[in-house]
Amino acid sequence: MQSPFRISPVAVCAALLLVCGAASAQVSDDVVRIGVMADQTGPYSGNGGPGSSLAVKMAVEDFGGKVLGKPVEVMVADDQNKPDVGLNIARKWLDTEKVDTVVGGSASSIALGVSTLMKERKKPYLIAGTVSAELTNKSCSPMNFQFLTDTYALPRAGVQSLMKQGVKSFYFITVDYAFGQAYQDDATKFINAAGGKVVGSVKHPLGATDFSSYLLQAQSSGAQAIVILNAGLDLSNALKQAAEYKITRGGQVVSVFGMTINSVAAMGLDVAQGLQLTVPFYWDRDEPSRDWSKRFMARNKGVVPTYIHAGAYSAAMHYLNAVKAAGTDDGATVAAKMKEMPINDFFSKDVKVREDGQALRPVYAVQVKKPSESKAPNDYYTVRAEIPPEQTWRPLSESACDYIKAK
Repeated sequence: MQSPFRISPVAVCAALLLVCGAASAQVSDDVVRIGVMADQTGPYSGNGGPGSSLAVKMAVEDFGGKVLGKPVEVMVADDQNKPDVGLNIARKWLDTEKVDTVVGGSASSIALGVSTLMKERKKPYLIAGTVSAELTNKSCSPMNFQFLTDTYALPRAGVQSLMKQGVKSFYFITVDYAFGQAYQDDATKFINAAGGKVVGSVKHPLGATDFSSYLLQAQSSGAQAIVILNAGLDLSNALKQAAEYKITRGGQVVSVFGMTINSVAAMGLDVAQGLQLTVPFYWDRDEPSRDWSKRFMARNKGVVPTYIHAGAYSAAMHYLNAVKAAGTDDGATVAAKMKEMPINDFFSKDVKVREDGQALRPVYAVQVKKPSESKAPNDYYTVRAEIPPEQTWRPLSESACDYIKAK
């Protein structure tokens, strides 16, 4: 006798698809773990640090707290700007705590070592704050993703701007570690190519407080532009002391090629006014940026987000979207998906991730306002121009990345 219960072929196919889909969604240990490594208490803590940790947590919350039905955990560590500390944290995360990806905003000396570990373990390294161009060039890795800017892009734009103003001679005050050296090397290359000259340089230790001797050496060099190549508290201290010595009254230009907005806040507009720089993000640029930044400030004691904070959010969100699309947290699979998918968030729209891991964002030429021009708290910049990616980033034809050159 024929059974009264009949299962249609369509239902069978649908059930099989659901089973197959569930089977293909694979999450190791039933948890996706994101590690956030940065200077949490030292001279760079205002640039990224706790703010980057908060931004990543906001990304996870905005995503829904889960991916592929599994919880997302955020782990935070303070690398103290010490390579041995940072590398030990990364090893522990990867070997015993099963971290799936690391959002890094550490010093270049730390990031280069962590990059090697991530490459060995085949885990995506989401760079949001470290600016060494080597991470997508000589020290590249299929696992490296640069979400912000680097020591190629920043001086390229900065040198072009100064040369257009008639500056031909330069003197560098440079922080003494890998970031500073890379910054100076690339800046020197752009200066020489444009017909300018570097008349001298001096290096200072990370965390310096007295810049008087460095500034006096720069002043006596006769260079038309004194360029300060550091970041965080170092940059704030150097610019404050340059203002105290009234160096610009002698006709020399004091310039920076990149700085985060917290440095402007620390110095005050009376010191920073008139500085021209390029940034990948400004909190008050458009409505999406303002909306996110207001949410961030409400949870960050009113402190305005830097571009590093915004980059950390964007990195974490893009990673989670890639995990969802890939159906797995397998590192190599997710890395490939991250390059296949455009980045879309409040930060920017339809941004391509190049095969060397560089997010091809535009950057913005901004000028720090005079105190009389600022109309509200954190109203610091006037956006002068949007600089397209092709005028900012190193062309792939110049890449020293081994797997790029092999193609």
